[in-house]
Amino acid sequence: MILGKIFKTKRPFVGMVHFPPLLGYGDFPGLKTCFQKSLKDAKTLEKAGVDGIIFENNYDIPHKEFVGPETVASMTFLVSEISKEIKIPFGINVLWNDFKASLSIAKITGASFVRIPVFVDDVETQYGKIFARPKEILNFRKKIEAEEIALFVDVQVKHAKMLKKRKIEESVKEAIKYKADAIIVTGEWTGKAPSLEKLKRAKIAAKEKVPVLIGSGINLKNLEKLLPFADGVIVGTALKEGKISKKLVNLKPWQARISFEKTKKLVDKFRELKSQE
Repeated sequence: MILGKIFKTKRPFVGMVHFPPLLGYGDFPGLKTCFQKSLKDAKTLEKAGVDGIIFENNYDIPHKEFVGPETVASMTFLVSEISKEIKIPFGINVLWNDFKASLSIAKITGASFVRIPVFVDDVETQYGKIFARPKEILNFRKKIEAEEIALFVDVQVKHAKMLKKRKIEESVKEAIKYKADAIIVTGEWTGKAPSLEKLKRAKIAAKEKVPVLIGSGINLKNLEKLLPFADGVIVGTALKEGKISKKLVNLKPWQARISFEKTKKLVDKFRELKSQE
């Protein structure tokens, strides 16, 4: 299975490194600050025992479907430098859905996978309508000779409204048809876990052909209930210091660091539950 190949475990715990606002945004704190903060977060995740990391431009608000060269340059530099200091595998997600930037950065920096929020579902977001382009994604990956980079794709992703309602089983099956390497299931918003029913249905539809990951809302309270129906988890906000503020789009400010204690507790619980299966 692809997860075992990338992470050396079939049930990975993947942490998120959310970059501060990057070059071109008014609250960009400077590249040095971005590097120092993100490197510390990455090292904290690694020390706490996560199996892998996703680097993401989470605080580039407002997001764009396709980013500018300044974002690509910033992320390529940061990932290249940070990856020299860590030993665990990593992936790239360029918000909102810039698959060309994600795959290009991944190819240059040696990332093992990319996360693609919109793969087979047409959706409407606060940043506009985003349409599925699975064939274009596959063709671009082939064009840049990056077919070794795995595609971790969301189905019926958070922060978005489906333009045409359909069962999650249909989205999962179409994603598999277009060679998704892993399926990601989320709740409706950052910090919200998928419903147990949604997760179960996605897992059944995947039929062990591809792994299913929980992509939002995992915490100590719901991990035991949800994990039996997933092959791994991706966690970001729950690992950060400080309290959640509903006034913020991303719930916590970019200055909030990854907490070693929070991460270690959740990783240890994850490992404990895996060992009981």
